[in-house]
Amino acid sequence: MQQDEVAARVRQAIDATGVSAREFARRIVIDPSKLSRSLNGTRRFTAAELARIADIGGVDVGRLIGATAGAAGEVTAGAAGEVTAGAAATPSTVRSPSPSRSPSPSPEGGRPLQIVRETVRLIAERGFHAVRVADIAAACHTSTAAIHYHFPGRDELLEAAVRWCMDEDTRRRAEATAGTRHAGDELRLLIELQTPRTEQQRRQWCVWLDLWAEAARSTTVGRLHVEYYRQWRGTVADVIRRGVEQGVFRPVDADGAALALTALIDGLASQVLAAEPGLPGTGAPAMHDALIAHVDACLMAPVSG
Repeated sequence: MQQDEVAARVRQAIDATGVSAREFARRIVIDPSKLSRSLNGTRRFTAAELARIADIGGVDVGRLIGATAGAAGEVTAGAAGEVTAGAAATPSTVRSPSPSRSPSPSPEGGRPLQIVRETVRLIAERGFHAVRVADIAAACHTSTAAIHYHFPGRDELLEAAVRWCMDEDTRRRAEATAGTRHAGDELRLLIELQTPRTEQQRRQWCVWLDLWAEAARSTTVGRLHVEYYRQWRGTVADVIRRGVEQGVFRPVDADGAALALTALIDGLASQVLAAEPGLPGTGAPAMHDALIAHVDACLMAPVSG
């Protein structure tokens, strides 16, 4: 199999969806830089990535790898997770899982995103180490073979879950603050988004708390954790920097102020999640009030006159 030919067919599949390569990477839940390197021929697609590309792109995986008719539907993983076509079936051969029932309509966003969304929901409810592949399969109304087809191991599934949470958090922030020019208003919007008032916000925070512990043990999750916080603190620092320029905030070190504020958000959120619901002074409103008080005391410029 020629690597450049596979890349060309993947690029055609992406173009046919009408979305950018970055958006397609989000839909197949991989690092955009990995997709870019694979498309440029400096990195090989893994079997699982090709399976997800085929699912989201609505094409047959055999077509992507240029398999012959006899080998269509088979993708054999090599020693380094690379793929070859038309090889004899082995335990590492990835095949489209045979459905045990009539095919159901494709879930919204495709099967890979459904698997990741359900994984995130189950992690929030039970914790990562209490979630079995069988639980995820049951939640998706599919087989464990279908889960392994798209995400061969728990580590890869965890990485995809973390990346999906990062992308969703970034997307919500961008949508909520679009068009906001006043730095003070934008910072308050960011604080509101991080305050776990709704069930969705609480679920997201439960996932983050579980992943913090995992990040201390997993190199891959740790790297994602560092990447996410670099982006998040950078967003807050940019808003503070712009507020200083607007005269809304006092002249402070934007990076240091962002570090302090994001650390305060994390600490207060963990207390909100750990406290008994309804316990005075420990709920989301108290967290929000404390954060606004911090901004008013440490960042807001004195009102003249």
